[in-house]
Amino acid sequence: MNQMKRKSGDAVDTAQAQDALEVLRNWAANADPVEVAALDPAIARLLPSADLPNYPELSRTYPDDFAPDADYKASMPDLQNGPASLIQGAKRHIQHVGISNFRLPIRYHTRDGSDVTLETSVTGSVSLEAGKKGINMSRIMRSFYGHAEKTFSFDVIEAALDDYKNDLESLDARIEMRFSYPARVESLRSGLSGYQYYDIALELVEHRGKRRKFIHLDYVYSSTCPCSLELSEHARQMRGQLATPHSQRSVARISVEKIHQPSGTLWFEDLIDLCRLAVPTETQVMVKREDEQAFAELNAANPIFVEDAARLFCEQLQQDDRIGDFRIVASHQESLHSHDAVSILIEGDTFEAESLDPKLFSTLFHVG
Repeated sequence: MNQMKRKSGDAVDTAQAQDALEVLRNWAANADPVEVAALDPAIARLLPSADLPNYPELSRTYPDDFAPDADYKASMPDLQNGPASLIQGAKRHIQHVGISNFRLPIRYHTRDGSDVTLETSVTGSVSLEAGKKGINMSRIMRSFYGHAEKTFSFDVIEAALDDYKNDLESLDARIEMRFSYPARVESLRSGLSGYQYYDIALELVEHRGKRRKFIHLDYVYSSTCPCSLELSEHARQMRGQLATPHSQRSVARISVEKIHQPSGTLWFEDLIDLCRLAVPTETQVMVKREDEQAFAELNAANPIFVEDAARLFCEQLQQDDRIGDFRIVASHQESLHSHDAVSILIEGDTFEAESLDPKLFSTLFHVG
């Protein structure tokens, strides 16, 4: 077949395109289907009357009655678990690969002996060796569902981690479960009560053969600036000028390693109580006038800078033998400034980091 090369800038009119189409059709009508596919499978579309194996007639109706048997399943391609030759990019070990925000209802034990069922967001990941293409993500979910009907504790999380670590033949693994935990809290003076919701995450990590358990808690409180409080009182005393100190909603993210001790289990409620002992100005749920006045008095009795908050939390955590290494990240979301005041206090080596997540502090905003 003679071919005429054209310059890339040459224009092609309709007649020329029609001639070229006819040449392609004539060639494809007499060519072997393999030759057609090698050049471009789309050429088969130019031959609507031809029965070419590389472009079969496809059904457009969903097959409700189709049930794949074992042989059919075995024939299905699995690129994610393919050979190392399919790896794109650097053939490097990946520390974590898995799923995030996989949600399901989970039951949790409470300190008073009852259970509560909460919507839980699960993150599950495993390590991936340099010579493996990928993992089957659905195995993580299937392994987790195998234990989801049980009342959850760290022991059951460990069983789920064992399952998917073995299924995926990985060295390291991690499970994190995030949920909003309800606890009934009494008002300061009126006798009313309401539910406070605490953002909590349980984390189980296996790294280099060692397993560790962590609890993360976001504690929301009010922080009154000591400097602003004194300046307001100065204006009242010296000039008879009414002034109010600034205070703001604040958040501390408390992350602790849970240590097994004869003294017993570290319950969610225990960690919340430790935070209340450190900084008692927790935001309120049910409030009447007497509660609002009491809250103002409580804030005035406990003014704190963000540095004070970190050290007060630290003081309480250090005294509990069920807690190992820990990290405190505090954010006072200023009503005086257009920026926030922040602090980080770390105990032990576990949470040490030279670099911080650029959006760490922005995740501490409490959404009511």
